Amino acid sequence: MKAYGIPASITLAQGILESGMGYGRLAKEGNNHFGIKCHKDWKGDRIYHDDDKKGECFRVYNDPASSYRDHSLFLKTRSRYDFLFEIKTNNYKAWAKGLKKAGYATDPKYPEKLISLIERFELNKFDLKKPKKTEEMSFDGYETNRQIHNVSKGDTLYSISKKYEISLESLIKINKIENQTIYLGQKLKIPVKN
Repeated sequence: MKAYGIPASITLAQGILESGMGYGRLAKEGNNHFGIKCHKDWKGDRIYHDDDKKGECFRVYNDPASSYRDHSLFLKTRSRYDFLFEIKTNNYKAWAKGLKKAGYATDPKYPEKLISLIERFELNKFDLKKPKKTEEMSFDGYETNRQIHNVSKGDTLYSISKKYEISLESLIKINKIENQTIYLGQKLKIPVKN
């Protein structure tokens, strides 16, 4: 995302929205997290799915990373999106509205949906070039950013705190978790005792 000049928050929000948090058929069966259609130049594998029309052709990727890369290339190489790259990468609201203006999606509420996801999951923190010093320094006797836990099916904040022998309150505070809500695939910082 950074290599192509696209805000990470935008790409992540689009991936979440268009793949149904990774549970949509195109994402699960085709690693296609953005619903990118075949178009005439596509030479790879295909999957057929009802979208605007019945049985439309969508691209199949070897892995999700290929889907994310292709999405970035898709935006970067099509002239109708050129104006977006004049918008600062920390202005996710303008990017969201610009995508709609360029005709990326037919849903009139597409910009609002992207903005809502970005703000709900604080995805704009990934748009920052450098992490804040305070996030890398010790917290309550623990050193953060040492270990990462990928949230998987069945995980709860309580079970994660017990697994790593840290307090539930510390886990919530370090990861800035609101409403004690975690989601599949979320990366949680696990503090390591100094």
